[in-house]
Amino acid sequence: MLAVETLSDSALAEVKPRAVLVLTHARARTLKIRLYTPDVVAIPIAVNATVAWLRAIADPTFDLAEPMKGPFVPLRGDVPPGYAASVKLAKLAGLIPATIAKRVTKTPASVAAVSLDDISGYDRESLETLENVIRAHVPLASAEQTELVAFRAKDGGPEHFAIVINAPSPCDPVLTRLHSECFTGDLLASLKCDCGAQLRGAVETISKAGGGILLYLAQEGRGIGLVNKLRAYRLQDQGFDTMEANERLGFESDERLYAIGAKMLSLLGYRSVRLLTNNPAKVEALEAAGIIVTERVPHRFPGNAHNREYLRAKAKAGHLL
Repeated sequence: MLAVETLSDSALAEVKPRAVLVLTHARARTLKIRLYTPDVVAIPIAVNATVAWLRAIADPTFDLAEPMKGPFVPLRGDVPPGYAASVKLAKLAGLIPATIAKRVTKTPASVAAVSLDDISGYDRESLETLENVIRAHVPLASAEQTELVAFRAKDGGPEHFAIVINAPSPCDPVLTRLHSECFTGDLLASLKCDCGAQLRGAVETISKAGGGILLYLAQEGRGIGLVNKLRAYRLQDQGFDTMEANERLGFESDERLYAIGAKMLSLLGYRSVRLLTNNPAKVEALEAAGIIVTERVPHRFPGNAHNREYLRAKAKAGHLL
């Protein structure tokens, strides 16, 4: 398999003929491709196909410039499980989830071989091997008695962090916030979302309440990564909401794994929480992972002219705003 996003002309020439373009169902629906196979669709690549043509199919930011695509005739029979695994691997690499795949009888010496089990089991392995790497005192402006605890899986990354304020007792439900990292909102104070306000507001709320934990999860852009989030922003400028943009890119509307937060709480010694959130899915995910949620604490902030549509999309997706 080859990732479409990093595909070169020479690499494409090497895999022709009999190669296929593999897309997720989410992207296929955007392109009006019939879904005959589970998980992914596979489209035979024409002999005269170019890298630019393949990228225009895979990347929805090209849809306005090149609207005339297709018709596409996907394969109808069973496709190898490696096709879906290749798309999963592209997601893990932070790339657009589209690949070029080809069956071979023998793996060329120059090609790295990765097992299906390693790819399909990556999320589980990362969760099971997550461990506390280091903790240190880091005084914050609104919470001076704060420790920052770093967690990392055995594979070396990405790192997740717990912001532990005023050393809350594990004997009582701890006030907790699950916060997915947002470079644009958290660091740049972007007005396009409410993430920065939620982050700083959570630290202040937890501090005023006497203590608690903010779990800072490395799941940018609802789990699609920063580069793909910026692509989603381009699509939002064209009129799609945040969920629709993720799906047009070929992702699920939300790819985050909240079980990571549950594992972090367990490693810290906490079993029950009062969850600071507007998202019922977080409550359900923590409970499914064995954490007792005794209360959902609302966590709302005023909108602005730039994030109004974003907040409407969150409400449509079930957030209690």
